[in-house]
Amino acid sequence: MKRQSFKNQRRNEDVRRNLSVLIRDEVKDIRVSPFCDVTGVDLTPDLQYCKVYVSCLGSEESLGKTIEGLKAAAGFLRRELARSLNLRHTPELQFVPDHSVEYGSRMDALINKVKEEDEARPVGEVVNQDNHYKEDEE
Repeated sequence: MKRQSFKNQRRNEDVRRNLSVLIRDEVKDIRVSPFCDVTGVDLTPDLQYCKVYVSCLGSEESLGKTIEGLKAAAGFLRRELARSLNLRHTPELQFVPDHSVEYGSRMDALINKVKEEDEARPVGEVVNQDNHYKEDEE
């Protein structure tokens, strides 16, 4: 996987920041949830396409409706993005649902559950009695 240059990273961050503001302040579509967030942007090096990763607080249905609303407003967002940024080409926007926030909160809950179980266990008790390792299985 090729590393992005600092210039490309800066462009991605500028596009992400401007899209976040545009979606929050300018998009009036009722399908777009007020709790949606642009978590990341992946701009191609030729500036033709841009994947916009969107996360939404709430149900999967809410995220789906938000993506539909953003796809409908893609032309407007592209035009406003061209006005606010000085890019050679204004990229075509592709909206992708991002589930990383949900995944992270699920992992955090599992870690907290294991931590609570570990703290409740008496000191010196064997953690997993049924799992015996053999020396030759390495």
